Amino acid sequence: MSGRVGDLSPPQQEALATFRDKLQDLLPTLPNADEYFLLRWLRARNFDLQKSEDMLRKHMEFRKQQDLDNILTWQPSEVIQLYDSGGLTGYDYEGCPVWFDIIGTLDPKGLLLSASKQELIRKRIRVCELLLRECELQSQKLGKKIETVLMVFDMEGLSLKHLWKPAVEIYQQFFAILEANYPETLKNLIVIRAPKLFPVAFNLVKFFMSEETQRKIVILGGNWKQELLRFISPEQLPVEFGGTMTDPDDNPKCLTKIKYGGIVPKSYYLRNQVKTHYEHTVTVARGSFVQVENEILFPGCVLRWQFASDGADIGFGVFLKTKTSEREWAGEMVEVLPIQRYKAHVVPEDGSLTCLNIGVYVLRFDNTYSLMHTKKVSYTVDVLLPDKASEEKIQGLEAVRPPPAQ
Repeated sequence: MSGRVGDLSPPQQEALATFRDKLQDLLPTLPNADEYFLLRWLRARNFDLQKSEDMLRKHMEFRKQQDLDNILTWQPSEVIQLYDSGGLTGYDYEGCPVWFDIIGTLDPKGLLLSASKQELIRKRIRVCELLLRECELQSQKLGKKIETVLMVFDMEGLSLKHLWKPAVEIYQQFFAILEANYPETLKNLIVIRAPKLFPVAFNLVKFFMSEETQRKIVILGGNWKQELLRFISPEQLPVEFGGTMTDPDDNPKCLTKIKYGGIVPKSYYLRNQVKTHYEHTVTVARGSFVQVENEILFPGCVLRWQFASDGADIGFGVFLKTKTSEREWAGEMVEVLPIQRYKAHVVPEDGSLTCLNIGVYVLRFDNTYSLMHTKKVSYTVDVLLPDKASEEKIQGLEAVRPPPAQ
């Protein structure tokens, strides 16, 4: 049995009745106390009564902390309204709301220098509440229960800048909030125009998703416009995405419904850096250097770094060793990123690169040019691995991609 209204086994029916009894003190404050709502929490924890109760009680605390009963009247700051992306475009064939998230055009650093992480996350929580309200409105309109949402993630333009650690942490926290507070509300998460970097990005957030959520992810290939029509009718889909919907002025992107992000003007910046916790600190002696080695076992991994220096600038570059078992000087290694001097004592530096070759990559903090001053450098280095399943899926889709029209 599915555990949904009208499809409950006798043990599931008994669990629902017991669940309601255990929640008598909470029922008057719930956003909805019908069977559909209660069964969402039971299904999320496989009808384990104690786990389901704990989950729902934690959610009610979350509702109080975030003032969710009034969040739809809250408006984020102007910069988020203008430069954060996404939008409700319409409904799928069954009447479920369809939300588009546009990833590639986002300016993650610009947003985080112009607004707080908490405000960006709160905006996403507001979207969840907006979509739940839309489900209720659709239920009333159609005369049947609508309780799930279809999400489409457009990944065109996804690049290394989107793997910046503070930006990734927002999506990690968002998916954690989604799992803990909005169970059983995702119908499907459809990924379109996924580049080769997508498996690395997905691997950074998938551990914050339940296995059930991961099973609902659908990655579409080169014929994604035709494939989307299996989920959404043409009149509910913007022309930009293969449908027939346009704005009143015939704009195919439907800018009145979807925000597409964009580069945040520096006039919105509130700070010149995002507070960062570094995992390591080293002292680079005057006229010397420090090298940090990271072994890359297969191509396609991403090497990501953040560093700050104390009191003065520092040189930094990346090299690939030619002899993995021996210490090599910079001149003996393959130069991947030339050494430059960075004013990391003024603004911390961050960067990343896709490792096309296997081997030992060396991050070199260089102070050989300074004969007077020792430098202290704080840094974090991560090797980001691709998710193998999605990588194989994308490779398979590329293999069957139809040839371009002549």
